[in-house]
Amino acid sequence: MKRLTNQTEREAAQREIAALLAARGEWVCSEAGRLRSAPTTVRAVEWEVRLSAGGVHFSFWSDVGLRVWRVAAWEWTGERLVIEATRRAGAERAMLELVPRSSIQAGLAVLRAARGEACERLARLACDAPPPGALKIVRARLSAGARRSEPGRYARISLRRGRGLIAVTGPVVDLGKQEADAVVSSALLWWSRLQQRAGKERVTELWLLVPHELREGVRQRLALLREEVLRDLRLYEIDEEWRTLTLVPLPKLNELLTAQPRSPAAPRDELSEAARRIVALAPAEIDAVRARHGETLRYHGLPFARVRRVAEQEHVWFGTGKGTERRLLDKRSWPQLAKLLDELIAHRRADTPDARHALYRALPEAWLESLLRRDITRLDPGLVVSPLHAQFRLARAARGAGSRPVDLLALRRDGRLVVIELKVSEDVALALQAADYWRRIEAHRRHGHIARARLFGDAGMTDEPPLVYLAAPGLRFHRAFQTLASCITPEIEMYRFDINEDWRTGVRVLRRTRVSEDVDGLV
Repeated sequence: MKRLTNQTEREAAQREIAALLAARGEWVCSEAGRLRSAPTTVRAVEWEVRLSAGGVHFSFWSDVGLRVWRVAAWEWTGERLVIEATRRAGAERAMLELVPRSSIQAGLAVLRAARGEACERLARLACDAPPPGALKIVRARLSAGARRSEPGRYARISLRRGRGLIAVTGPVVDLGKQEADAVVSSALLWWSRLQQRAGKERVTELWLLVPHELREGVRQRLALLREEVLRDLRLYEIDEEWRTLTLVPLPKLNELLTAQPRSPAAPRDELSEAARRIVALAPAEIDAVRARHGETLRYHGLPFARVRRVAEQEHVWFGTGKGTERRLLDKRSWPQLAKLLDELIAHRRADTPDARHALYRALPEAWLESLLRRDITRLDPGLVVSPLHAQFRLARAARGAGSRPVDLLALRRDGRLVVIELKVSEDVALALQAADYWRRIEAHRRHGHIARARLFGDAGMTDEPPLVYLAAPGLRFHRAFQTLASCITPEIEMYRFDINEDWRTGVRVLRRTRVSEDVDGLV
């Protein structure tokens, strides 16, 4: 690989990489060594190779926003562009592989073979479970991919035991702990299909095989399911070498709710002077998410400025990118901030002339959340939203099952909490994800954290578990939503809100239904 050790090499790399990318209209970017089912598509207008004092920076838009990498070394093999890259001052490293869209089929064949081999290994591992010789592999294949030509992320294995069958599934890709909802949802959906089409051979059990990183998250999600579903389900942890399986005991939901969660830190009540000045530039569009050490300012949900207190002084960084893409705000850079706001005003609005612009497309769920945060009565006239909802981060679960903020936390007029989860695109894991939010908020409620934080001022709360509102455009609820919602314990009261497709022009509720009153999936 060509390493960038001096300015001449950096200048040459910037020119040559930019020329390679420009020569082909569309690329697919993935991280080498980490098997992903949905690499990022990088189009001509969505990338930039820039030379700066800090080196060569390659940036592109992805589903999670702008990604910025510093190029340490690179190589063009004739088929793919390989970039050794770093982020966050070297704290994060990756080997990026960019393949022209026309060469994708060859890459998919390699990916399919690697995942197929992992599937076979999982099948042999499950077949060796005690007692020896009791199980036989009937079939081992991959799940369907996100797209027709892509290999799936999960193994689908059938084992024979006597006259019955055991369904076995587990990931064959590197998944983080945040993927627990997707892992369990995929397994339940497959299990439902097996139950519906089972003929003479009865499928008696469902085994989930997961690595250590997913163990705790999956274990907690399973506690949210109905007893009828859990009855035939087993969870196994795979050791690091993929040589042994360990049966994992499943907790009762009440055990998770009575465990003491970490008390969230209370953010500041008042905005900083710097934040107030920026919000005043477009008060109808800009909101502030407060934290202990400052604020994040968002334009229709898109973060564009951050205020931090360092040594008792306020400092502002602005930019819609990350890391080196942000600039420190001072007298000289105010014009650049004004220019950024002009671009946001021009492109991040409901009647934009260019719906493909990156500023319009970025973080759509945050945009929807910001609209409802300003006027939650559009969803339900009886709600009051917490002004500090975005700061009330859900405490980390035991052994690192992750922490994350709930979309919206509201209070009904009768004093009952409402957990609100928003989607603008199909997400098969919506029901389980919302149930997990409910679990975390209910644990905080039981331990008095929400009352002590005074998230709703002097308003009183009833001693009842929260409700769950799931809101999305009507055509954006996944077709398997009802099947998976039927697996959730009836202790969680869920409501589905179908909103208008053109929600950016104003949110309107088209239909509201209670999910638990129409369950006919697995149970």
